[in-house]
Amino acid sequence: MSNDAKNSVDMHQNLLAHDGDAISACLSVRDVMDLPSMRNGTVVAGAQGLDRQVELTNVMEVPDIIPWVKPRELLLTTAYPLRDRPEEIAQLLTTLDASGVSAICIKLGRYLPTIPASAIAEANRLGLPIIHLGDGVGFDEIMHEVLSNNLDRRAELIRKTEQTMRELVDVVINDGDLEDVCQMVAERIGVAAAVTTLDGRVRCLRTHSMVAEAEAGVSEDLTSLVCFDKSGRFRVEDEPAGLERSGQTRADRTYVWGNCTIEGGDKTLGRIVAFGEGRLTAPEFRLIEQAAAAAALVITREKAITAVESKYRTDFVLEVLRGHIASTDRVLSHADSLGWDLARPINVAVAEVDSEADQTDAENKRTMQSLFADAWTKVVSQDDPAAAVVGSGDQVILLLSAESADKITARLRSFITDVRGYGGGGRRQFSVGISRPAADVSGLAAAYQEAMRALEVGRQLERGQGLSHYDSLGVYRLLLQVTKKEELRSFAREVLGPLAGDDKEEYAGLRTTLQALLDHNLNVAETARSLFFHYNTLRYRITKLEHMVGPFTEDPNLRLSVSLALQIVKLP
Repeated sequence: MSNDAKNSVDMHQNLLAHDGDAISACLSVRDVMDLPSMRNGTVVAGAQGLDRQVELTNVMEVPDIIPWVKPRELLLTTAYPLRDRPEEIAQLLTTLDASGVSAICIKLGRYLPTIPASAIAEANRLGLPIIHLGDGVGFDEIMHEVLSNNLDRRAELIRKTEQTMRELVDVVINDGDLEDVCQMVAERIGVAAAVTTLDGRVRCLRTHSMVAEAEAGVSEDLTSLVCFDKSGRFRVEDEPAGLERSGQTRADRTYVWGNCTIEGGDKTLGRIVAFGEGRLTAPEFRLIEQAAAAAALVITREKAITAVESKYRTDFVLEVLRGHIASTDRVLSHADSLGWDLARPINVAVAEVDSEADQTDAENKRTMQSLFADAWTKVVSQDDPAAAVVGSGDQVILLLSAESADKITARLRSFITDVRGYGGGGRRQFSVGISRPAADVSGLAAAYQEAMRALEVGRQLERGQGLSHYDSLGVYRLLLQVTKKEELRSFAREVLGPLAGDDKEEYAGLRTTLQALLDHNLNVAETARSLFFHYNTLRYRITKLEHMVGPFTEDPNLRLSVSLALQIVKLP
């Protein structure tokens, strides 16, 4: 197929995609060729355009037909209107194709015994079918059959649409969930369907029952498509709603997919994605749209229930963390009813989104907070089903089984990696602070304060993406006990002088050099290697630093003060 023919066919397919269900129920040129009235018809050119849609018919009675033609028309003509200028038929075909005509049926005769070779070549280039009708064919018969068949198809489409809507309504009314919606779409489309969150995290994915039985790994096969990233997140930013896409999997099977936005009122709740083979028709896109409406109702209902339950759970945990414990036994009993085990040593961990760096707009703020908490809940529950996980604003609070500082830090690092993969927090900047183990629920209030201190310091030191255990804070644990922060800042200014601020761009780099020298016990060679400096460059910087802060290379007391001052500068 030539590029021009492919572009012409694509144009007609785009007209189909944008015009919706009515057009999708129409015959194709290929279907028209199977009608009884076309029994003597022969395709003489443009066979690659047989999948063009035919909505209407029109009869060409005069050469100047262009003002009266419409897109997706089957144009019927005798040789008479073409008799005077057969050499211009090729140009006429180009104009008709640009107007959206689906095919041209010609009755040849004494006025035009053959179709010019130039017209045949142009029709093949455009992919515009030319059909020789032969003898004994009446235009009225063709027009009647095209109209009646299109009406029958549209009536069938309406019937199926209503049936689908009734089934989807039944799913919602009978407390069905998103898996039920996806299963229904998968059975209709042919391969699978998925519902994702606003940012593309897959909430559920269901495969067609026949496909699932034949291929156990179809879900993994689908998530290897280009529409998913390595973490299994649907690339909502690269996948526009309402368009068909295609791609191959590792099994070298070619799938097509399309998605629709799930809208709840004036808010976007996610996407529903359907996967098939061959191509997705407009009725199938209509099915996806209907399923999106049902999914919106299910999600809204689930959100209402979850919001009440989540607030109840969050309020309970916050009361415990504030030390409002009337009876330990009652707290433990209530936690157990929620599926949590608080009758064990516990590490408190707090994950909090960096509000200054967060780019989430106000409209989707609450949704993204919910996704953040959901991602943590999903990850933690797989590791420790008895752990308490609750969301409170931009925070997620975790009450985990206690471990040593190294083990619990490694465990949280693994959680963070998985949360970023699930997408609920991965595209938002957040930090995590971890407390020391609390022996029982009476120690959770103090543990929560430790986790918050670790969080605050870690966020400042790691620029909004820190992971800090309270025991790893070192000297910061002492500095945080100083209630008058201005005293600390005054001390830093006295010791570091202008280096305590950022009045000049070079000051941050000089502080980094000074810290590296202290970290390497003033070993110039090791410090130069760690900073990728030339030895003489570092010597020059040391001279400059001693001029600004004093002889720190010779005075151990000054070195201690400088080290403390550098940590104070990093404090939030």
